[in-house]
Amino acid sequence: MRHRNAWQALAQNPLKLLRSSWPWRSLAYLLSGVAFGAVATLVLVSLLIAGFASLIVLVGAVLLLGVALSGVVVTRFERWRLRLVDLDPVPDPHRAPEWPGLRGWLHTRLHEQATWRELGFTAVSLTALWWMDFLVLAFALAVPVLVMLSPVDDPGAWPLFVVGLCLLPAAPYTLTAWAGARAAVTRLMLAPRDSELGRQLTDVRASRTRLVDAFDQERRRIERDLHDGAQQRLVSLNVRLGLARLDAAPGSPLAAQLAEAQAQLTLAVAELRDLSRGVHPKALTDHGLAAAVGNLAARSALPVTVDIRLPGRLPTPLETTAYFVISEALANAAKHGGGTHAHVQARQHTNLLTLTVRDDGTGGADPGAGSGLTGLADRVAAADGRLRLSSPVGGPTLLHVELPCR
Repeated sequence: MRHRNAWQALAQNPLKLLRSSWPWRSLAYLLSGVAFGAVATLVLVSLLIAGFASLIVLVGAVLLLGVALSGVVVTRFERWRLRLVDLDPVPDPHRAPEWPGLRGWLHTRLHEQATWRELGFTAVSLTALWWMDFLVLAFALAVPVLVMLSPVDDPGAWPLFVVGLCLLPAAPYTLTAWAGARAAVTRLMLAPRDSELGRQLTDVRASRTRLVDAFDQERRRIERDLHDGAQQRLVSLNVRLGLARLDAAPGSPLAAQLAEAQAQLTLAVAELRDLSRGVHPKALTDHGLAAAVGNLAARSALPVTVDIRLPGRLPTPLETTAYFVISEALANAAKHGGGTHAHVQARQHTNLLTLTVRDDGTGGADPGAGSGLTGLADRVAAADGRLRLSSPVGGPTLLHVELPCR
């Protein structure tokens, strides 16, 4: 599974980290942070001093305005630099100017919350973050090297060479850990707020939720039509074939043909019943998530332990999402996991439903390999939920989903 950032790479498999590009990417991220921070500090402090010194004339006001808007430039570079240790881009929170030209651009930027939040980030970055980058680099790289060089001046201090040599292998982990933390802080401060996403994105989210609800309602309608319509007619036809067999002479060709037709019809009814359960299980509608997942576990080719404790029925869209998440996860475990047992757990904590599906298989689940994980993640995202997957090669595989209960 491809790691999306330095934190995931470090947490997923610390041993494989050394063979990956993440330590080098983290080193480049921290070095560029120190270099850019030093240059930006020098430039902005100079502009600030010059602006206050010449405030009596218009030049000073222009310089101070440039300092106030410096966050727009600094954070644009920070968002670009963040891609070194976080492959998910941070969207630009700024909206298009209300009218063309420099005046329109200034008016829009000065009235945006994002501009002032970026200025705050710039102040924090220049006064603290890049200094911390420097200290981490010095601690992880310079200190071990200086300790190793101690015997050059004092041959009797040769044990310090061994100490420095032992400290050096920890450098990739130190650099990656701090780079991940630094990137998390940057993303937290620079990511657009809900109020800045704009009406268009809000409408897209609402439209996506309506589409998912409409799709689930259509699934329930199809399940009812299959159960109350086609399935009942086939069952009735099966009964009639059984009565016709009673009237046919035993051992006659007609009796054999009727028996064959009845066997095929019984198989078709069973397949149609399985199909209707896959479309939308009746047990979910009538009895809730625990009963539906219990039925699912009973039919699973992989032995499944179900531990679902909920205070009551959940909202219908939430139940449907939770059921199909568990269904897809168990199907993946049975088809691709290669394990001997799976465990399903569900709990409701105030306004949050947590789902955990774990199997003891061989691991190595990859969303890009067509295992259904991408569609599952899309369904969770449509419900404003969060999905986390841990599946190291060799197993086990753990799927953790959080769904808000509104």
